[in-house]
Amino acid sequence: MPRRGLFLQGRTRWLLVGLALVFSLLLLMYLLECAPASEQNVSLPGIPGEMYSKEYYQALLQEQEEHYKSRASSLKRQIAQLKQELQEMSERLRLAQEKKLSAANGVAHQGNKDQPNDLLEFLHSQIDKAEVIAGAKLASEYAVVPFESFNAMKVYQLEMGLTRHPEEKPTRKDRRDELAEVIEAGLEVINNPEDDEEEEQDNRDGDKVMFSETDFLEGYYRTERDKGSHYELFYKKQDVQAYRHVTLFRPFGPLMKVKVETEDTSKTLVNIIVPLSDRTDAFAQFLQTYRDVCIEQDKRTYLTVVYFGDDGLLEVKKLLKTLESETGFRNYTLIPLKEEFNRGRGLEVGAHTWNKGDVLLFFCDVDIYFTAGFLDTCRLNARPGKKVFYPVVFSLYNPAIVYANQEVTPPVEQQLVHKKDSGFWRDFGFGMTCQYRSDFLSIGGFDLEVKGWGGEDVHLYRKYLHGDLIVVRTPVPGLFHLWHEKLCVDELTPEQYRMCIQSKAMNEASHPHLGMLVFRDEIEAHLRKQAFRINDNPDA
Repeated sequence: MPRRGLFLQGRTRWLLVGLALVFSLLLLMYLLECAPASEQNVSLPGIPGEMYSKEYYQALLQEQEEHYKSRASSLKRQIAQLKQELQEMSERLRLAQEKKLSAANGVAHQGNKDQPNDLLEFLHSQIDKAEVIAGAKLASEYAVVPFESFNAMKVYQLEMGLTRHPEEKPTRKDRRDELAEVIEAGLEVINNPEDDEEEEQDNRDGDKVMFSETDFLEGYYRTERDKGSHYELFYKKQDVQAYRHVTLFRPFGPLMKVKVETEDTSKTLVNIIVPLSDRTDAFAQFLQTYRDVCIEQDKRTYLTVVYFGDDGLLEVKKLLKTLESETGFRNYTLIPLKEEFNRGRGLEVGAHTWNKGDVLLFFCDVDIYFTAGFLDTCRLNARPGKKVFYPVVFSLYNPAIVYANQEVTPPVEQQLVHKKDSGFWRDFGFGMTCQYRSDFLSIGGFDLEVKGWGGEDVHLYRKYLHGDLIVVRTPVPGLFHLWHEKLCVDELTPEQYRMCIQSKAMNEASHPHLGMLVFRDEIEAHLRKQAFRINDNPDA
């Protein structure tokens, strides 16, 4: 037993001994007061020698008896009170000992009544930590978590990516529901104030004013990932000058364990399916990546190439044969199709051609560079009947623009960096995906009515969103889209052609680099003027 437990036991023993002594002293006082006096010391009131009647002595005895009864009742009450205090103290000591013992064993003792209070204290501590009531000292301007503003119809956001707009209606149902809930909560606070708030508002406004959703003017919100979501709401009646300002905070609770799993991916084969037409040079570069990553490092992949048309087919066969002869790798299939190129059709054929049971499919393009780490990420984030993986690819800009200041464009391996001027997260693309063959067949595969470039991957993605499987969507560092010149042919539909042009513009260069190209003439004119001034004033 811990030394503190022995100390508590010693204190308990001395307390019991002390209470016993007090109890004994009270009993002794009671006996002394109740004991009859000796005859020689008895003195009766009145004149000595005077005779008193029997009634007098009976009244005197009755008075003394009532006095002793009252005294006895008082002592009994004191004894009962002492016994109760002793019992309560013993119970507190017992609970304290149990708590100390539980703490020594690594288990915190908490009663059911204390748990809600502890949770409430934690939630209030989250408010204190967040920058809601008072400001926080930040390291730099980049440490600020900016607000996004909104009104009843639109959200104005800073972090846009490439699929979001500076101003947009909240299209996601969870965000719509969140903002609607916040506005309603603000109205509840205003229309049903607490007593002190109600008194203050009555003093200012006179009669009580009820607010509705139409009185919501604007709001701001931001989320600090480790604390919670902070909302500032403003309401105003049309004919009233004063605003009602409500601050709300949705604190995050403590971390909770959901599950712990061990996943063994050592025997998980990945069937990489690549639809292809022409572009043999790009395919040669792809095979080099496949050789370095899949054959020499990962060693758990299968390659399926679906080739459209006859032009370049012999060159593709030759490249595959060369790979086989140099490495001994035979885990591949070449499927020639005498059809017009259709990406969805090619991936569909590749998935159906596999006849060795269920397998993890990676739908890939010839312009994709991936690492061995990505293949394991693919295995970890797809599970048959449970979830599919849709990684966000980092798309590289035109190296001729990015590295225009260098004499020689660096090799592809040195271009694989995540920087603002080198590329962007392709968050509008859904073509690269990892999913099991059984899930792909169950969902119905691609919409083969989509012809040419783009659209088929979005249809498949939406099918999964409308289904029961978990869709894992996240940027991954080991997946790159290499820049290549994009041709938007006339055979595309107007919608496909618009998407193609947008993709072409986004793939070319970053905003600053494009600006340098747009203002090239103005920049060159400025440089010429500077050179002319220097030549005219060599001593300046």
